[in-house]
Amino acid sequence: MHSDPNALSILRALFAMGLLSLAMATWMGVTRLLAMRRAGVPLQDGAHTVHLREVLPSSVTRVADNYNHLFEAPTLFYAVALASVLAGIADPVQAASAWAFFAFRLLHSLVQATINRVWLRALLFELSWVALAIMIVRGALALWRM
Repeated sequence: MHSDPNALSILRALFAMGLLSLAMATWMGVTRLLAMRRAGVPLQDGAHTVHLREVLPSSVTRVADNYNHLFEAPTLFYAVALASVLAGIADPVQAASAWAFFAFRLLHSLVQATINRVWLRALLFELSWVALAIMIVRGALALWRM
């Protein structure tokens, strides 16, 4: 067990992101299956989900879109967060940045899956990247100084 409070905080943020992905996977699965049932779309027709876009409402496809988005930039977050902990460079700024990344991605997910205001999604997306960029740059600088 790691006893460094900053490292633990970063790991908690990492697992919070994992829980967000789990929540969005569940939301996607439930909304998609219910919408397919309501639309009379056989489950097999979902073999290539691109075809579902034509028959399912936007409220369903944007939840799926968000789920997919959680496997883009967040995968880099997972690597940077773990590298920060493993390299022993976890500090209060890295931890705060990890939690900021999570908070902005959580808000991005909620906006995309509900009201879908693109300007707000874009802002939250960019802010999450600022938090991640801080982690990346600070981590790289710390490692090159070692």
